[in-house]
Amino acid sequence: MAKGTARRAPAMDVDAVLDSAKILVCTGSGGVGKTTTAAALALRAAERGRRTVVLTIDPARRLAQSMGLSELDNTPRRVEAVDGSKGGSLDAMMLDMKRTFDEIVVTHAEPGKADAILQNPFYQALSSSFAGTQEYMAMEKLGQLKATSDYDLIVVDTPPTRSALDFLDAPERLTAFLDGRMVRILLAPAKAGGKAYLKVVTTGFNVFTSVITRIIGAQVLQDVSQFVAALETMFGGFRERAQATYDLLKAPGTSFVVVATPERDALREASYFVERLAEESMPLAGLVVNRVHRSGSATLTSERSTAGAQQLDELGGHELTAAVLRLHAGRMALASRERRLQDRFSGAHPGVPVVEVAALPGDVHDLDGLRAVGEDMASGKAAAVPA
Repeated sequence: MAKGTARRAPAMDVDAVLDSAKILVCTGSGGVGKTTTAAALALRAAERGRRTVVLTIDPARRLAQSMGLSELDNTPRRVEAVDGSKGGSLDAMMLDMKRTFDEIVVTHAEPGKADAILQNPFYQALSSSFAGTQEYMAMEKLGQLKATSDYDLIVVDTPPTRSALDFLDAPERLTAFLDGRMVRILLAPAKAGGKAYLKVVTTGFNVFTSVITRIIGAQVLQDVSQFVAALETMFGGFRERAQATYDLLKAPGTSFVVVATPERDALREASYFVERLAEESMPLAGLVVNRVHRSGSATLTSERSTAGAQQLDELGGHELTAAVLRLHAGRMALASRERRLQDRFSGAHPGVPVVEVAALPGDVHDLDGLRAVGEDMASGKAAAVPA
C-alpha cells in the first residue's frame, strides 16, 4: 500500500459480540454517551433473541427515561415495547449499593448477627458512602445476576470516571483489608474487653480515632470493633465471591466495550482503559466512538467549500448558498479534526476494533432512539488510519 494512503481500522462486529457474550461491560469517561451505548446494546441483544438485563452503576436517570420506565432500582424491571418475536426480553436495573450490602448481610451473616450488623453506626456509614463500597457491591450484584441463570446476557454500565475500572481492584483491596493489621487491631477490643480498648487507643491509634470520629461519631472505635467482630465470619465469603466475579470478568463469554467521543481528552481516557484492560488480561471487544460528524458530500472539502463561498460573495446575490457552503466547510473541518484524533488512537492501538456512531441532533429519549443507535453501531463503520 502506498505511503500516505489510508487503511481502515479493524471494524468491531457488534452483532457477533451481542450474540456470543454472556457479560458485556461498557466503560469510558464521563459525558461520552456510555449509558446510552449500554442501553442500545442491551436493546439490540434482546431484539435479536437474547434474555438480557442492563445494570447501570451511573446514577443518571437517562437509562430509565429512554426505556420508558419511571425509575430504576436494585430489582430488575421488565422493559415493555421490546420486540420479543425472536424470544428475547429486556430488564433494566440500577445498583443500590446499600441495599445490595444489606442483602448480603441478611443472606450470609450468622443467625442473630444480621440485625447487629445492620444497626451498627459504622456499617450504616460504610454501606452508603465509603470509597470502594460501590465498586465491590457492583461485583456482588454482577455475581448475583450471573448466578440466577435468568439471563443470557448481562450488560454493565460502569461509573463515568476512571473509577469505572476500580471494581477490577475490588478483590485485591478487599483481601488486603481483611488480612491487614488494621482489622486485627479493630477486632482486639471486642475479643478482649475494655482493657484492650484502652490499649488500642493509647498505642498510636489516636490520629485514626480523631479523623474517623469526625465522620461517624465519638463512639467510632467501639462501633468499628463491634462491626468487624460481627462481620468477621462473613469475611471468607466476601473474598471468595469477589475473586470469583473477578475471574468471571476474565473468562470466555465476557467482553469489555470502551466508549469515547472523537475528542482529545475522551480518547486519551480510552487509551488508559484499553491499556489497563490489557494489563489485567481482560477481553476487549472494541472501541465505540460516539457523536462522530459525517457528511454525505465528503468530496466537497472544507477548502473547496470556503473558496466557493468567497467566489459567490464576489458575484453577489448568493448569500444563502454561500452560507450553506460555509456551514459545510465548518462541518468538514470538524470531521477532519475528529478523524486525525481517531487516527492517533488507532495508530497507538492498531489491534483494537473500532465502530463509529453518528452525532445526533438531540438526546436519545426513547426505544426508537436506542434502536437507531444500535443499528448505527451494527453497521460496522470504523475509523480510517494512516497506512
